[in-house]
Amino acid sequence: MPNWAYITLLVLGIYIAVSILLYFLQDYLMFKPEKLAKDFQFHYDNQEIEEYNIETRDGATINGLRFKAKNPKGVVFYLKGNSKSIKGWGKFAVDFTRHGYDVIMVDYRGFGKSTGRRTQKAVKRDMQVIYNKLKENVKEQYIILYGRSLGSGFATKLASMNNPRMLILDAPYYSLSKVAKKYIPFMPLSLLIKFPMPTYKWLKYVNCPVHIIHGTDDRLIPYKTSVKLSKIKSKNTRLYTVIGGGHKNLNTFESYHKMLAEIIDSKPKTVSLKGSSIDVQHAARA
Repeated sequence: MPNWAYITLLVLGIYIAVSILLYFLQDYLMFKPEKLAKDFQFHYDNQEIEEYNIETRDGATINGLRFKAKNPKGVVFYLKGNSKSIKGWGKFAVDFTRHGYDVIMVDYRGFGKSTGRRTQKAVKRDMQVIYNKLKENVKEQYIILYGRSLGSGFATKLASMNNPRMLILDAPYYSLSKVAKKYIPFMPLSLLIKFPMPTYKWLKYVNCPVHIIHGTDDRLIPYKTSVKLSKIKSKNTRLYTVIGGGHKNLNTFESYHKMLAEIIDSKPKTVSLKGSSIDVQHAARA
């Protein structure tokens, strides 16, 4: 066998082997869950909480918490990122309860106390089940969807299929396939990735107001991603920029908290454009 043919077969064999490994190991590489014992007791200083478990039709258990506000104005369904469990993420609920909103947080399958085989389809279905439970007690006009990083895709999908008051995306991705391609551009991710999470596709069908928050120094999901997303439904989308913000530290910026307060306390306004310069064109240069 000629050397070139041997080298070609060797390279092809390695490529196929890496592809197979990537397919079966991607769940381990992508998700960083924290497991919690069934009898683990949640506790947060100065927060009143209620724990619940919801059984799914395929026998999984979705564990979640409700953070209670006094005389709530509405509820924020907070879809977290891809690491740890709501044990740690719960500390961010205060950013909403202090403004008078209850907060619902759940652990995805395999995280915390939640059980079940994790697939994109299953998690999407689980989130809709939780949303349906919310609608039994709260009118949709009082439900805010908040998606953080990984959760931004699931939150967008929910918003595309329902009618919440608004959708807030914190450091969202265009699609997880795009994020992965940044690190392994030579792999056929369209065939391999189990969680493509095409946020940009789902966003096209979102009719509620969309607020996107992103830091300019985010090295995991670049700021330009949110710029692209903000153009998909530009008429009902607003982009909020945290200058100097990274992927995990937006909550340490005063500007983030000012933006969040402005977003969740705002009411839709109709602005008359009559008499404005909207149709005025700059004169062309000679």
